[in-house]
Amino acid sequence: MWIVELAFTEAPERLAARPAHRALLTELHGKGIVRMAGPLAGDSGAVLVFDVQDRPELDRLLAADAYFTTPGVEVTRVREWAPFLT
Repeated sequence: MWIVELAFTEAPERLAARPAHRALLTELHGKGIVRMAGPLAGDSGAVLVFDVQDRPELDRLLAADAYFTTPGVEVTRVREWAPFLT
């Protein structure tokens, strides 16, 4: 699994792009690819958990969602995670 951490600014483009982004995440959640996703308190950023095998697969998913390159959204950290409880 992979944890993707985002930081947000108040750029209006981010809010405009959010509905399409959330629709895509909902679709991926239904397929078991996105396990969890949501904003941090205060809407300063977000955390997403992807259940994919490797970093190239994660990178393809991130590249397919324009939200991750939208002004006001910054991917600040990507970490591989090995939970023992799910």
